Amino acid sequence: MANRPVTSAGGPRTDATFDAPNAVAALDHDPHMNTFTVEEEDDDESDAGVLFAFLPPSTADQQRAMHDERTQDSFNHSSDYGHFFANAVPPDPYPVAYPSPTFDPFARFPANAAGPSSHFTPPVSNQPVESPPSTASQQGAHDPYRMQRLSNPRTGTADTRPSITSSRGIHVNLPPTPREKSLEVEYSDIHHRKRHPSSTIGPDTTTLDLTPSMLEQDSRDGSIKMEFDFDAISEEDSPFPEVRASVSNIDDPEMPVMTLRMWIIGLLLCMVGGSMNVFFNFRQPAPNISPLAVVIMSFPLGKLFAFALPISTYRVPRWLGGFEFSLNPGPWNIKEHVLVYIMANVAIGTPYAINAIVVAQINYNFKVDYWFSALLVVATQLTGFGLAGICRRFLVQPPSMVWPQNLVTCTLLNTLHAEEEERGGITRYRYFLFALAGAFFYWFIPGYLFQALSVFSWICWIVPNNVPVNQLFGVSSGLGMSILTFDWAQIAWIGSPLMFPWWAEVHMFIGFVLFFWIVTPIMYYTNTWDLAYFPLNDNNPYDRFGAFYNVSRVLDSQGRFNQTAYNDYSPLYLPATFAMAYLLAFALSTCVLVHTLLYHGRSLWNGVKRIRVEQDDIHAKLMRNYPDVPDWWYLISFVLFFLLMVVVVEVWHTSVPVWALLLSILLPCVYVLPSGFIYAMTGQGVSLNLLAQIIPGTLIAGNPIANMLFKAYSVQTLSEATSFVQDLKLGHYVKVPPRATFVVQVVGTLMASFVQVGVKQWMFDNVKDICSPDQPSLLTCPNNAVYFTASAVWGLIGPTRQFGVGALYSPELYAIIVGAFLPLPFWLWQRRYPNSWVKFVSTPVVLNGVSYIPPAGGINYSAWFATGFVFQYLIRKRNFAWWSKFNYITSAALDSGTSIPRAVDERFLSSFRTRGLLTSIFVFYFVPQAP
Repeated sequence: MANRPVTSAGGPRTDATFDAPNAVAALDHDPHMNTFTVEEEDDDESDAGVLFAFLPPSTADQQRAMHDERTQDSFNHSSDYGHFFANAVPPDPYPVAYPSPTFDPFARFPANAAGPSSHFTPPVSNQPVESPPSTASQQGAHDPYRMQRLSNPRTGTADTRPSITSSRGIHVNLPPTPREKSLEVEYSDIHHRKRHPSSTIGPDTTTLDLTPSMLEQDSRDGSIKMEFDFDAISEEDSPFPEVRASVSNIDDPEMPVMTLRMWIIGLLLCMVGGSMNVFFNFRQPAPNISPLAVVIMSFPLGKLFAFALPISTYRVPRWLGGFEFSLNPGPWNIKEHVLVYIMANVAIGTPYAINAIVVAQINYNFKVDYWFSALLVVATQLTGFGLAGICRRFLVQPPSMVWPQNLVTCTLLNTLHAEEEERGGITRYRYFLFALAGAFFYWFIPGYLFQALSVFSWICWIVPNNVPVNQLFGVSSGLGMSILTFDWAQIAWIGSPLMFPWWAEVHMFIGFVLFFWIVTPIMYYTNTWDLAYFPLNDNNPYDRFGAFYNVSRVLDSQGRFNQTAYNDYSPLYLPATFAMAYLLAFALSTCVLVHTLLYHGRSLWNGVKRIRVEQDDIHAKLMRNYPDVPDWWYLISFVLFFLLMVVVVEVWHTSVPVWALLLSILLPCVYVLPSGFIYAMTGQGVSLNLLAQIIPGTLIAGNPIANMLFKAYSVQTLSEATSFVQDLKLGHYVKVPPRATFVVQVVGTLMASFVQVGVKQWMFDNVKDICSPDQPSLLTCPNNAVYFTASAVWGLIGPTRQFGVGALYSPELYAIIVGAFLPLPFWLWQRRYPNSWVKFVSTPVVLNGVSYIPPAGGINYSAWFATGFVFQYLIRKRNFAWWSKFNYITSAALDSGTSIPRAVDERFLSSFRTRGLLTSIFVFYFVPQAP
């Protein structure tokens, strides 16, 4: 017992993956004493963890079916364990079963009990094969690769764990003859311990029954001694290894959260970052300030505030509330930090509605003022907030809703705020700094000095004049079959491959290979839909002359559609990848709804009836310490901001009927849960872009402004709802009070909306020739040009001329029917054969995974998958310890280190070579120059 690993509480570690059929093999018989000792077996971290790397989180319906199947198997095979206690008790009256590792031994001893209960529960995992192993089976509390304790909590789960190890020994006597059999159970406690509040005995827990008659039997000969570490049992954690590697399973409820410095830092960075993003939105090239950059910048600011501000406590007058506050309540903590990130994640990006406002103002001569723009942005930004709160019981509380993006953020935050030095090897914090600096300086090589490393078309260099080879292996306009690129910005263009689960990466790459490396070239080279006359991979529509479609040629002087000019000019043609993208979008629109009903239908119905969707994990249990946000708060928000949108479209006479507005809000209401399920498990959400253009283009034909507002409201509501839910889950992981998250999200979004609209209004009132092609400061509004083209194509030309009866692309509409039936064969097969690999197939992930093409190229998928194969499969399988410690922090470092220099464009770099650093900074930001 001296060499047994110990837990963080000081007790010996117990293997929670104790396998009943192998238990007898673990009994070593001592020939000198008639005593058997149960020895523990070391578990294999890599093999246990790799299993889940291939598999998606099982739904609640699948978990119930698997539990029923395991229960039936336990009855069928109960006779296999009869020989284990053959000399002690008859096997039939006292069957042996093995419960989950969340067993709480102290629940068996109520305060008024005279003796021990007759139920004994061995600490053995009872989890399904396809679900990830428990914490104890993956890594003990002593493991340096799990999340470390941030501090010694004064309350919560940690303070109830004893600091002194105690153990119980169970001696099962083996008499020499069956007539003298007996069983003696001895209990020894060094100190009496309280019950661990996070430990529970679930309804599925099975027990080994030891009756009082058995306990009263004597023993004269040898015994079996089984020792269990009850501290290790009570060390509960998430059932998912990805979450265990990133999220701490302890909490300090008294940690200050809504502090004055948090509001100052958060609002300051959000206002500055949001203003810069609006400014760069009208510029080409357009750098971007990401929420991850806000996390990096807010950390030294928080440390500075904690160092410089006075520690004194102030009391406001009684007539103002009489409450106390402090400018410096203590060290800058992780909960303050995560609230700054939450504020930035929902507020720092450019509002989608601003594009509609600018196009209506410039291209359609629609008069707008500040209040129209501000209220429109607020309504589109915050309607999704109410929708997100209503869905949180489905998308936040269930443990299977992992949200991979949050794991990277949690790892970064825990790394920055870790207070304990990790023993053995480099610490996460130091590793992050090295990787961040390396990514920052390396970017200038493929990004500026040697750009061939970014578009590494080595096969095209060999045969530069071979058109088919360049189309298939090219990077810029080809399908990217060359796979290689040495630019992290290209590799992570669709998201960090170190963040996506391996099973999701396999699904997405299978969809990419099937549809874009096989089907698209076949359609292109057979000239289906006249695709061979246009580029293979492009995101621009073309005319019959092979040039970009000139929308202005089909409009009259008033900006309305001219049928005669359209007939004289040209129909609209789509490149091959663009046509395939529409085909998949039609199929996905019905496939994701049917898949959600089949695989999550029972969970949705239980949630509607307020029945728990899944069993709570440790994080959900710790969140019970905080009052939840009532549903009616979110319902009022949803109704309020929808009514605000009605006021906007009616008061300013936008020609958008109210019934169209109801239809536009119905789309995100229908798709928020299907999109949220996919986003939470794969890291990629579903977009309403296509449906939000085709529906108003068909029902409100010839009205581009109504088409734009319909699209902006529908798309932005779903996008913001997903972002709000993601932040709610992040607060769930970091144990932030839900009401604090509620307030931060509302205030941050409101403040940023008014400031960003003010920046836009100031620019259009004071910047000369803005949005013109020859604007001196490169404020050419590239994003708005794309938005205008889409509004003209779908709002003026209309989808009927593209997909209607007799149109060139009308066969694509059959994909809607195919998508509805696509999940059915896989669902029926897994119902017939529950243990088949088919149950892990997710058809919406296959279809939705390739939604970034175009504008993404093939290299963004091939290089992304190759990198994911190295980190999420090879390293995870062969060195799970390194993967647990460094995978997500590597992703955060590469993303952060690459995003910072990308804000510095070619204009800055070229001036840096000729004028020097300080001069170029001044020129870049303050002096307009000709391009």
